[in-house]
Amino acid sequence: MKFIDIHAHVNFKAFDEDRDAVMARANESGTIVINVGTQLDTAKKAVEMTEKYPDTYAIIGLHPIHTGKSFHDEKELGEGGIEFTSRGEVFDKDAYRELLQNPKVVGIGECGLDYYRCDEESIEKQKQAFIAQIELANELNKPLMLHIRNNPEDKTKNAYFDALEILKEHAKVKGDVHFFAGGIEEAKAFLDFDFTLSFTGAITYPPKKDGSGTNYEEIIHQTPIDMIMTETDAPYVSPVPYRGKRNEPIYVLEVVKKIALIKGLPEDEVAETVMNNAKRVFGI
Repeated sequence: MKFIDIHAHVNFKAFDEDRDAVMARANESGTIVINVGTQLDTAKKAVEMTEKYPDTYAIIGLHPIHTGKSFHDEKELGEGGIEFTSRGEVFDKDAYRELLQNPKVVGIGECGLDYYRCDEESIEKQKQAFIAQIELANELNKPLMLHIRNNPEDKTKNAYFDALEILKEHAKVKGDVHFFAGGIEEAKAFLDFDFTLSFTGAITYPPKKDGSGTNYEEIIHQTPIDMIMTETDAPYVSPVPYRGKRNEPIYVLEVVKKIALIKGLPEDEVAETVMNNAKRVFGI
């Protein structure tokens, strides 16, 4: 079987010490990897990696969190990135357009809305950056890789429906909702809009005892197999049995296994179908 991890971050600082080994393991396991940029420096790294490693592609864009001033993730940039991320980034269409000339850059993102830790001013900046990236995607006919996350403490806002409203107004292209973590209504709304949903190792975790969180079994059961993608979001959310360790693309196999179990389908059929889905959406 061949597998595809449509959303990884082996371009991040977390892999600086053993990146070659991680990508070699992915290649040996038959796993195609799409590394995703989150701002200009990690986007450049993702593009550089397409030249060095076989069966590797890139998607580049500005993560909604990085439109603001305060967010910093050591796994992403390391200690030296603190000063850079503290400024926040304004989406530079020309800089990203130049990177998109590389034929192995197959999409724009991860872009969208993240309400997890933000205020009204931050949300407005996120929306402006999101629209700018949609416009560039329209211009170059590239699919979108969406990042959408709600704030579980604030039920008055819904990042999924807000993002969909922006897409309906501005987008001429389609794409994928990365690390889908919404409810069944949000899933159906994006499927009706012809966006695929991708799932991470989070689907292998047991349901929360309090009943909160995404009901992945229901959503995957109700989502047509030709609208499903597989990803790791490495180095984050390692699947069972690797939970708690750094994630890497080779573990996408566990996501395939879980989808096959929920769907009652053979693993090889799921692997082949999601590969075809990725080829259809990203043109690889």
